[in-house]
Amino acid sequence: MRAWLKWGVTALVVAALAWGVTRTLGQRKAQQAVAAERAAQRAQAPIELGAADTVQLASSTLEQGLPISGSLRAANSAIVKARVAGEVQALSLREGDPVQEGQIVARIDPTDAQARLRQAQQQAESAKAQIDIARKTFDNNSALVAQGFISRSALDTSVSSLAAAEANFRAAQAGVELAAKSLEDTVLRAPIGGQIAQRLAQNGERVAVDARVLEIVDLRRIELEASMSAADSLQLRLGQVAQLQIEGASAPVNGRLVRINPSVVAGSRSVLAYLALDNAQGLRQGLFAQGTLRTGSVQALLAPLSAVRTDKPSPYVQLVRDSKVLHQSVELGLRGESQGQPVVELKGLQAGERLIIGAVGVLPEGSAVRLATGAN
Repeated sequence: MRAWLKWGVTALVVAALAWGVTRTLGQRKAQQAVAAERAAQRAQAPIELGAADTVQLASSTLEQGLPISGSLRAANSAIVKARVAGEVQALSLREGDPVQEGQIVARIDPTDAQARLRQAQQQAESAKAQIDIARKTFDNNSALVAQGFISRSALDTSVSSLAAAEANFRAAQAGVELAAKSLEDTVLRAPIGGQIAQRLAQNGERVAVDARVLEIVDLRRIELEASMSAADSLQLRLGQVAQLQIEGASAPVNGRLVRINPSVVAGSRSVLAYLALDNAQGLRQGLFAQGTLRTGSVQALLAPLSAVRTDKPSPYVQLVRDSKVLHQSVELGLRGESQGQPVVELKGLQAGERLIIGAVGVLPEGSAVRLATGAN
């Protein structure tokens, strides 16, 4: 009797445990089914795209251009150099001071030049006195030859002496002019009007011939000196316009291509191009500028560059077709700017296709989407 009771209790315990395990498994399966159903519902829910998340492919004007950069320089500048050796005097101008064309900017000590001028003048006076003596001798000998008192050869000697005296006088006069020119060269004048950019000498300093004393720049006309590659230089045409961002300036400045250097720069093999700026007010020589030189325009199917995905072996875009996401491989064409934004030509698509821009990110192909009001 006790053995039967013991086995009965054991069977009841086992049955209870089996029922509990079965019930737990059933509840877990039910929960998993509910979770799977909810996940499926979420997967089937369309992704809503706003008006700023897509763009419709259309034919637009593509502005083609070349990147351009370089330093600003004054169209007119000059270096004032010493024409004679000597000590610098009366140099009072400093960087930033205005000067007028022809203004005296400095002097070289004229003591030596004045002495050489006096010497040349005295030599000229001596040569002139020799002419007077030679002419009197010639006149006397002419009279004596006419009277038969001297031979004709003596008169020829007088003629030669007079000619030599006159030649010596002319040489002395040239020496006076040369000495006067040296004295004039002691006065340094501004060859152009503008502002002092550099002061390269000081008062009391002794300088040699052709020593640099001052640099003058005329900021009324500023140019951009840009270095272009040999390949890009073939696209340059006079009159092309560029929009430039000047270092430190808040607003862009327009420039126009006015000159192209006919020779390449040795070593770099680059070509220098010069752009005149429309508004040079407030600009300084040496500032850095960069921008885009417009070389032409074409009509093409354009899309924002951000719409092109490159996380696959070939570039592709995300299209919205029949409210589904489609990954479409594309061939990229010309690049440039349209309305100030970087764009690229897409080949292999039709006008009217709607693209998902890059800010949305990658959506699984086949995902359901819904365009918000205003995106159609």
